Amino acid sequence: MLREVNSTIALVTGASHGIGLEVVRQLASTGMTVILSARSLEKAIKAAEPLLESGYPVHAKALDVSSDASVEELAEAIKLEFGRLDVLVNNAAAFADWTETASNANLEAVKAVMETNLFGAWRTTQAMLPLLRQSAHGRIVNVSSGGGSHGDLQFGLTTNGGTVASYGISKAALNALTAKFAAELADSPILVNAICPGLTATAPGMEAMGARPVAEGAASVVWGATLPDDGPTGGFFRDGQRLPW
Repeated sequence: MLREVNSTIALVTGASHGIGLEVVRQLASTGMTVILSARSLEKAIKAAEPLLESGYPVHAKALDVSSDASVEELAEAIKLEFGRLDVLVNNAAAFADWTETASNANLEAVKAVMETNLFGAWRTTQAMLPLLRQSAHGRIVNVSSGGGSHGDLQFGLTTNGGTVASYGISKAALNALTAKFAAELADSPILVNAICPGLTATAPGMEAMGARPVAEGAASVVWGATLPDDGPTGGFFRDGQRLPW
């Protein structure tokens, strides 16, 4: 049944923990109705429970971005329940072994990383685009990384002896996908940007590497999701500042 929802409707993928979960919380705290998605409905419900107890308008849904059927099922559910989508945050991501290089990479593992980081975002955007076109203020945020750029001096494409190869390559490709969607949608109200949350403490011990709190990394993503209508599109940003890639 179609709900009458006057607030902005957002979907965050890979949102059961870490940056994704914090993005959900921050978006919901602005009054948005947020769809918190995870690979399993059980994980999504567990992650949503504390937010619901705090009064946030959050809906738990299952979404496996590597599955055509899963993505299409959620798109249909959003259409039937809400009739539109205002914000899509492509946050779901797979990581690679820190020691992986282009020469020693297991290409099956590389395909798995690309399936989530590139094709997952691509698949989800395609499926949700008809719903985003129903919005007067559509926003697409692809959560990227400085690891996919030439501009990040600490973790960029040419740093650290070329390690973490598939992750960096997948994020560079995600930046390229962002530019292509932005160019295609330039005459629409939909703004499309890639956002780097920066090195964020999503695992124990990362603070020692200089990682910043999850809330700060998530805020960088939220900036892209809440841009004004005259905001930028087709760019790569961190904390609202354009980055080279």
